[in-house]
Amino acid sequence: MFSYNSLKKILFNFEPETAHNLAEYGLRVLGKCKIAKAYMEKKNYINNPKLTQEVFGVKFANPVGLAAGFDKNATMIKAMKSLGFGFTEIGTMTPKPQDGNPKPRMFRYPEQKSVQNAMGFNNKGAHEVLKNLKKVYPFEIPIGTNIGKNKTTPEEFALNDYKSLIKKFEASSDYLVINISSPNTPNLRDLQNEKFITELFTMAKELTAKPILLKIAPDMEVAMAINLCYSAINAGAAGIIATNTTIDYSLVPNCQSFGGLSGACLTEKSANLFKELASELFGKTILISVGGISNGVQAYERIKNGATLVQSYSGMIFEGPSMVRKINEEILELMAKDGYENISQAIGANLK
Repeated sequence: MFSYNSLKKILFNFEPETAHNLAEYGLRVLGKCKIAKAYMEKKNYINNPKLTQEVFGVKFANPVGLAAGFDKNATMIKAMKSLGFGFTEIGTMTPKPQDGNPKPRMFRYPEQKSVQNAMGFNNKGAHEVLKNLKKVYPFEIPIGTNIGKNKTTPEEFALNDYKSLIKKFEASSDYLVINISSPNTPNLRDLQNEKFITELFTMAKELTAKPILLKIAPDMEVAMAINLCYSAINAGAAGIIATNTTIDYSLVPNCQSFGGLSGACLTEKSANLFKELASELFGKTILISVGGISNGVQAYERIKNGATLVQSYSGMIFEGPSMVRKINEEILELMAKDGYENISQAIGANLK
């Protein structure tokens, strides 16, 4: 058999962004090939009642989803079930198309199993992305839509960007995510303040009944992060996603001085902030944990610490297409050891 390790050696000879584009092409082809798609689904997709739960009124067959940033233009959705994901999140997309930041803007660090990206919301714009999304929605697994403002939109007009995106995508998404935590759009993280968050979610609640979540950065002080989350929840946010990539460049030796780090280097930092947030917010909103998750032990610990769902992206670059299946299998094994019949019993177990 041709193992992923063999394929990885080939892919890692290419620049990271080129390798990403090759992976996208392969997954688009997979999504159109019924035989290969069915084979991969049978191999990787875990559909066990013990992992099934209803969140936001939507069925999630397993708790492991694809984080935003991989499928920016909604071109790979059909292949996500073949990789084992229980849900997928597209984007981040912006109202107008944008090229993103100058290249090179993606870097991999194999020894640390980590990636650094400074892509800058490169996407084809809301109109084109929505056309792609409408071709598949509703899909066999839930689809989240991650939205952000254009780089050229001044802060004082940022609310208008999010308003137009919510109106555009709410009918074709199972949930939406407000991204103000990417480090790759100048001044975007400045919007992580209570005044803007309150205005944003108050507006969003008037526009749609669909659940809208806030995604936060891992680099904030705990008290500030908690206050920000409370502002979002009080204004109508349906949940919190923690965390985005980090700008703590001390985590990877000799990395670039720009862009966001993700992968194994982020595991501890993301897990620690999530644990602090969950100790305050668990039971008050839906919590989704993302950041350095690549195995079942890590995912299960986040679940026991209060995560209803978890997400991964960078881990798949190093672990391959069987990663999600292994995570779900390990979660089932760990649940059995703890005597849980359904994942709902494990969620927040460390906090009960």
